[in-house]
Amino acid sequence: MTAPLSRHRRALAIPAGLAVAASLAFLPGTPAAATPAAEAAPSTAADATSLSYVVNVASGHRPSTTVRRAIAKAGGTIVTSYDRIGVIVVHSANPDFAKTVRKVRGVQSAGATRTAPLPSAATTDTGAPQVLGGEDLAAAKAASAKAEGQDPLESLQWDLPAIKADKAHEKSLGSKKVTVAVIDTGVDDTHPDIAPNFDRQASVNCVAGKPDTADGAWRPSAAESPHGTHVAGEIAAAKNGVGMTGVAPGVKVAGIKVSNPDGFFYTEAVVCGFMWAAEHGVDVTNNSYYTDPWYFNCKDDPDQKALVEAVSRASRYAEKKGAVNVAAAGNENYDLTSDEITDPSSPNDTTPGDRTVDPSKCLDIPTQLPGVVTVAATGAKGLKSSFSNHGLGVIDIAAPGGDSTAYQTPEPPATSGLILGTLPGGKWGYMAGTSMASPHVAGVAALIKSTHPHASPAMVKALLYAEADATACTKPYDIDGDGKVDAVCEGPKNRNGFYGWGMADALDAVTW
Repeated sequence: MTAPLSRHRRALAIPAGLAVAASLAFLPGTPAAATPAAEAAPSTAADATSLSYVVNVASGHRPSTTVRRAIAKAGGTIVTSYDRIGVIVVHSANPDFAKTVRKVRGVQSAGATRTAPLPSAATTDTGAPQVLGGEDLAAAKAASAKAEGQDPLESLQWDLPAIKADKAHEKSLGSKKVTVAVIDTGVDDTHPDIAPNFDRQASVNCVAGKPDTADGAWRPSAAESPHGTHVAGEIAAAKNGVGMTGVAPGVKVAGIKVSNPDGFFYTEAVVCGFMWAAEHGVDVTNNSYYTDPWYFNCKDDPDQKALVEAVSRASRYAEKKGAVNVAAAGNENYDLTSDEITDPSSPNDTTPGDRTVDPSKCLDIPTQLPGVVTVAATGAKGLKSSFSNHGLGVIDIAAPGGDSTAYQTPEPPATSGLILGTLPGGKWGYMAGTSMASPHVAGVAALIKSTHPHASPAMVKALLYAEADATACTKPYDIDGDGKVDAVCEGPKNRNGFYGWGMADALDAVTW
C-alpha cells in the first residue's frame, strides 16, 4: 500500500471506516547560564532575516572566549548555552555563519536548525482529531456504568486491555513520585482528566531554545495542535470518574512545549526540552515527533550532522540524569533497515524535494538515537498498524496506536479503531499514529519505575523488553486485503521488525 505523506508524521487523523488518509500535521540541561548583555537574544527585526543555529563545543564548561568572539565576529548572537553538553544556540543573519564558525578552534560542529528565516514560514495543521460527540459520550457512559470501577469513557478504550492496563490498575495506578514529561506541542493542564496529575514544576515552554517558565507557557493556544494534550491523557489521565483513563493514572505528567505556533519541532527547542527534563527529576520522556526540518538527518551533511550531535547529547544527558526516553517510530510504513528510502518531504519548512537516503546513516531524531526506546504501532486486532514504520533491530517494542476501523475493528462496545485521548478545553477525541503508541509505552515505563523506584533507566528498559508479550511476525502482511503484501517482517517471535520485543505489558510492569 502507499504510505500517506504529510509535513509531520507521528499522528494521523483517520476517518472511521476509511483507509489511512490525511495526517494531522503536528506540527512538525542545566538551565542555561546567564547570558551577558552583549549576547542577549536578538530583536524581532533581526529575527525576521535570521536563521537559528546550534554550535557544538566541548562539554562541561562555558564556551571559551575564542569561540564566543568568533560567533560574534561571524554575525552571531548567542541565545543560550547548555554548558553541560556543550551546545550553544545562536541566531545569525549571515548565510555563511555555520561555514565560518566550523573553522574555529574548539568548535566540533555547527549547523542551521532550519531553512526558513525566523519566524518560520510554515503552513498550519492539516486534519483534525475526531472529537467525541454528546451522543457517543452518553453511550460510552452507559456502557461503563455496567462495568464496576471503570471511568465513564473507558469502554471506548480498547487499547487498555490490549496491553493489560485494565488488569494492572487493579494492582497499582502508579506512583505520584514518578513524572512523565510530554515533549510535544503543549499540554492543557486545565483539562479535568489531566489537572489532578499535572506536574507544574517540571513543565516549561522551550520553543525559543531556552526555558520560559511563565505560568501556563506550556499550554497550546487555541490555534495550535491538540497533539500534546492527547498524548498526556493517554499516559496519565486520572482515574477520577470524569472521562477516560490513562495507562498510568497515578503518576504525574508534565508538559514541555517544543513545537512553535506553526507546528515545527526545531533542534534548539528539542535540546532545551531534554535538558529541562534532565534537570527537573523527570523519569520518562515521551517524544512523538521528528526534529524538523529534515525527516532524516544525514551525517555527511555538516548542518545535519550538527543537529544529530546536539540532540544526541541532550537525550544522552537526560538518560544519564535518570530519564527513559521513549519515541514514536513514524507513520510512512517505511522499513528503516532498507538500503535506501526516498524522503519526499525534506526540508519541510521551505521547499521539499525527493532525496534518497540510507537510514543507517541518515537518522530520524530522536527516534533512531542510541538509548531511545523506539515504538511501533498496532491496531485493534493486534497487527502492525497500516502506517507504522518497522525494521528489525530498529523497533524495540510495540503498543496500540490505532488504525483504520476498516482494517482493524475493535470489539464492542468500542466503536473506533483509533485511540481515545484528552483534547484541550475539557474534550476527548480520537487520533491514530505511532504518536499514540509511544505514550502507551511511556506509561508502562512509568509503571515499572513506580514498582521499582530505584531502577536505573537501563534497568527500566530491560524490564520493559523482558516483560513484553512476544508477538510473531505477521506473514503475509496484507492489511488492506488487496492481495498484495504491504510490508515484510523479519525476525523471530521474541524480536522482529514489526513488534520488536513484543507488545508492551502493563500488568507485568506492576507485578514483576
